Amino acid sequence: MTTSVTTAVAPLTTQEADVLVTAARRAAEAAGISVSVTVLDAGGHLLAFRRDDRAVLISGETSTRKAYTALQLDAPTADLVDLVKPEGPFHSLPTALDKPLLFIAGGLPIHRDGRLIGAIGVGGGAPEQDHTVAATALEGLS
Repeated sequence: MTTSVTTAVAPLTTQEADVLVTAARRAAEAAGISVSVTVLDAGGHLLAFRRDDRAVLISGETSTRKAYTALQLDAPTADLVDLVKPEGPFHSLPTALDKPLLFIAGGLPIHRDGRLIGAIGVGGGAPEQDHTVAATALEGLS
């Protein structure tokens, strides 16, 4: 009989969440867009949130839902868009669950040593812009 050893992975910290928010805001500013940024821990709890003064109000909700969706499905929300279209295999998922899922680009899971430790969501720009801002922020974390 073999035993496996599970190595603990450090959770996402509030300091790291702040780094992500700052990096995302800088990337959005460089792209000329105003956004909201949400960072969740592995349990889906809010670690950091920031809405730019000029960001549309709904961007706060969309950034949070994108982060939640990326976390729950452990996938970039950009990769999930086609799956929920009428012909997609998960087309009923958004209405089947009573969860705040949002299948629009801009949410990314965050991994450390191959383990899911949280997610970031960006809302306020076009979906492709939100995805790029979130991806740029993650680059700053490593």
